[in-house]
Amino acid sequence: MNVIVYRKLNIIAMLKKPYWKGIILLLVIISLIAPATVLLINNYVQKVGSQYLYGAAEVPQAEAVLVLGAYVYPDGTVSPMLNDRLTIGYELYKHGKAPKIIVSGDHGRKDYDEVNAMKDFLKAKNVPGEDIFMDHAGFSTYESIYRARDIFRVKKVIIVTQEYHLLRALFIARELGLEAYGVPSDRRQYLFMEHYELREIAARNKDFFLAKILKPKPTFLGETIPVSGDGRLTDDKN
Repeated sequence: MNVIVYRKLNIIAMLKKPYWKGIILLLVIISLIAPATVLLINNYVQKVGSQYLYGAAEVPQAEAVLVLGAYVYPDGTVSPMLNDRLTIGYELYKHGKAPKIIVSGDHGRKDYDEVNAMKDFLKAKNVPGEDIFMDHAGFSTYESIYRARDIFRVKKVIIVTQEYHLLRALFIARELGLEAYGVPSDRRQYLFMEHYELREIAARNKDFFLAKILKPKPTFLGETIPVSGDGRLTDDKN
């Protein structure tokens, strides 16, 4: 008998055994349940976050505005997405919604610095340096919010970012015990939004487990710098 035919017959015979039928059934069930679970978690995070969305005029006053970081070009210019986040954050500050602004982003390398670019943007609009706190270790949304609570001692905060991202940020903040409200910063059409929105489904699932169940510490913590004090304590440049 041909070797290939013999092997095929063996495989068919093996698959006819009861325990293999059970394994196949289990795999089929998992393949159906897993995508449904991902979508359920995604919808849950969106639903929770959407309860705390406000317009700039209606959002409650808070201790600080938290502007979440985004891409900065090599020359230090902020990207359109980050520009809009900072603009909304500035307007909230200007209209008295919060007396301080926390800019949180990635400054994990010498050649890439989101937070000083964000602070420079705000100072160019005449926001005093003492009112701007830089979080140099906001490497993720979860870490930015955790550090806002534990480093800057914020209890009531207004979070600013684009709505697709803001829903997750608000979910995290509420799970970490913050009285958090959000103002979306969608001021234009952005490139690659389909990519961002698709990636956000995975991010919502990840942060659901981080914020609701695991609650790990961020990469860095350190000494507290209460947001009620002087933001210049966070400066790393003369």
